[in-house]
Amino acid sequence: MIKLADAPLADVLNRCSLSDEARAAIDGADAVPLTTERLVAHGFLIEAARVFAHALPHREAVWWACMCALHTAPPNLSDADRHAREMAELWVRKQSEELRRGAMAEAEKAGFQSPEAWAAVGAFWSGPSIAPANAIAVPPAPHLAGLAVAGAMALSAVRRFPERQEFRLTQFLASARDIAAGGSGRLTPEAA
Repeated sequence: MIKLADAPLADVLNRCSLSDEARAAIDGADAVPLTTERLVAHGFLIEAARVFAHALPHREAVWWACMCALHTAPPNLSDADRHAREMAELWVRKQSEELRRGAMAEAEKAGFQSPEAWAAVGAFWSGPSIAPANAIAVPPAPHLAGLAVAGAMALSAVRRFPERQEFRLTQFLASARDIAAGGSGRLTPEAA
């Protein structure tokens, strides 16, 4: 998983807030891929997904959040939520300050209530500053983008059909692995 090569495992794990049981399952793991494999093998799917959210580079993590959101989006998704996801996707494709700040503006319009909004927040928190555009730069804390991506993924996993959470997480993890290996990680919209 080439996209995880630079992910320092200790930092990733400190950002994930894993339970003692999950930490016991990964005892001795020395890299992110092995860590996620062990978590999945022991049934800690949401924890494995959180590890990916914090381990993937920001650009790839935001794309993954968008794919998770797209997969479970309802047919009647609001325009505000759709615009938030589209702005996050645009930022992934062309990382500009205008698009990054536009993603946050769309997340605000969406009310920070959806996976799409949190994918857009992840894009904003991936940039050089969270201060207003003309102010002195204030870098975001290193864990914030991963936190937003993890939130988008978790909300996507239970949206509309919470009983599908485990199945969805399995699909999300396959998508994350594909992205980590350099693929697109595309997820098609699920059937209602």
